[in-house]
Amino acid sequence: MMNFFRATLIVIVGTLSSIAVCKTPATIFIEAESFSDRGGWVIDQQVMDIMGSAYLLAHGLGNPVADAQTTIKVLSEGNYRVWVRTRDWVAPWKVEGAPGKFQLLIEDQPLANTFGTESAEWHWQNGGSVRLKPGLTRISLHDLTGFEGRCDAIILTTDHKFSPPNQFEELTDFRHKYLGLADEPEDAGEYDLVVVGGGMAGICAAVSAARLGCSVALIQNRPVLGGNNSSEVRVGLSGLIYQEPYMNLGSLVDEIGPVGHWSLWEAKQDSNAVRSKKIFEIINSNPEKLEHNAGPESNYRDDKKLRIVLAEENLSLFLNTHVLRAEKEGDQIVAVVGRSIITGKEYKFKGKLFADCTGDGNLGILAKAEFRVGREEKSMTGEEWAPKEADLLVMGTSVQWNSKEAESLNYFPDTSPWAVQFTEQTSFKVNKGDWDWETGANQNQITEIEKIRDYAFRVIYGNWDFIKNKSDDKEEFAKRKLIWVAYIGGKRESRRLLGDVILKEQDIVEGKKFPDGTFTTTWDIDLHFPVASKAFIGEPFRSRADNRKIEPYQVPYRCLYSRNVNNLFMAGRDISVTHVALGTVRVQRTTGMMGEVVGMATAVCKENNTNPRGVYEKHFPELQQLMKKGIGNPAW
Repeated sequence: MMNFFRATLIVIVGTLSSIAVCKTPATIFIEAESFSDRGGWVIDQQVMDIMGSAYLLAHGLGNPVADAQTTIKVLSEGNYRVWVRTRDWVAPWKVEGAPGKFQLLIEDQPLANTFGTESAEWHWQNGGSVRLKPGLTRISLHDLTGFEGRCDAIILTTDHKFSPPNQFEELTDFRHKYLGLADEPEDAGEYDLVVVGGGMAGICAAVSAARLGCSVALIQNRPVLGGNNSSEVRVGLSGLIYQEPYMNLGSLVDEIGPVGHWSLWEAKQDSNAVRSKKIFEIINSNPEKLEHNAGPESNYRDDKKLRIVLAEENLSLFLNTHVLRAEKEGDQIVAVVGRSIITGKEYKFKGKLFADCTGDGNLGILAKAEFRVGREEKSMTGEEWAPKEADLLVMGTSVQWNSKEAESLNYFPDTSPWAVQFTEQTSFKVNKGDWDWETGANQNQITEIEKIRDYAFRVIYGNWDFIKNKSDDKEEFAKRKLIWVAYIGGKRESRRLLGDVILKEQDIVEGKKFPDGTFTTTWDIDLHFPVASKAFIGEPFRSRADNRKIEPYQVPYRCLYSRNVNNLFMAGRDISVTHVALGTVRVQRTTGMMGEVVGMATAVCKENNTNPRGVYEKHFPELQQLMKKGIGNPAW
């Protein structure tokens, strides 16, 4: 039963609905992300918790993307008022230009109004009226610029007095009614472990638990696995694995990660001579492997991650599904509800144990887990690097980008006046944007992530326009083509969920030994800070890294479960550490090892009918044995 449900549900959440049927004779509601053919538009779900829905984004790097198309069924003839939910994405900075312009086509004929030209906020833009006849009608979104036009939904109604709801609760109810969604979520099964978040930590937690005999649901709100290490974000795998005393921890990370996806520094530091030799051979035979961050899509092997996950008999994968509710009994989660980011349909996942691998602590927040955001004050933690007073500064979001040399002259549009404007003194004459193209350190990484990402767009496009079209060195860039800009932000820090131990800077620097040491962190304490330039007036968009060298350090198991939600694990950058300590544990291989440990602890919980804290209190030797053995099958 489970395998059948698993197979069918993957098809359901990954398939588009081609026809939006009119639920009343007067009103037709269409979610843009449910278009049967998205053309060159992409789905963006990063603010789904804020606006209640994903939306379509015209991410064309200055080249208009192919039309998104779908077919609607019109039940009654009449003059239909058209409303399109959109926004002018540069309006928050009070600049002109409206680069996100697009048209709505009815049977290939554009409406008179152009959309994406009004208001900094998401709103319903009036599209005028159109005469529709009964039957099937094709609707298209036609991008005009290639510069991040966005569409959430479309309404066509014969009630010309109707004003669409725009507030969260009213709009959510409206969506539910006009999409014909069920009042109760569909049963998606019951599992030993429900993992929310499909980055390296989530993949490793899910696969580790599945291989040890646990039934697992892995829920990911993107179409690909990997999170920051996916082709969507393109952050390299950093941090060393195979460390004492658990020399096989990291074997699953090694199996899942792209072969040779190591930096030269890591190759030199690795204790395994055979592996180091192989790494050097791969890098020397393929220079593109040197692009640890923002490299070619193939470097991040989305296909390999998917293949390994789908091969696990005990693991059910749910892509394009965003968890938005948690149900509790007392201090325990009993189920979570996930919504398809494409169809809006909801599913309920029951579980004995849950793991928050979202990075943002999304599941923890839904379950009312205790958490922190920002920097703790020195008097609280005693840390040398803590500020005198607490604040909300976090390490920011990177929007990386890359270019390549074309065979002929390559055109890039003029982005004035809407992009950030650069000069010879303020521009960066580079071919690639790495980790240090970072924004949002002083903003809320959850509620303001769209603006944080959009500011990075304004910076990247403005800088590229200047160096290609206006700089003294423009001839050097005449054949350079912008080939990739991330539209999913690469976050470093947001919420941190609190466990029975909150790891601090001095624990790491002084080498404090906890009795429940698990995975080993090897990365420096690496904290990022926004860099302001005297030559540039505006929000910072570059960062610096302040580093403190550490010796390899074992992180206690008690950082990996919530102190007040009894069956909640966490793995990734949302584990129980201070802001300063996060600087060493947040890198990709290290978070993958966290996932391995959580999966192993799940098996111990199942075997002994206990919870995460019970593993520490009564069964830690069993977890130690699993960590010694390891769970992966690396390809070395």
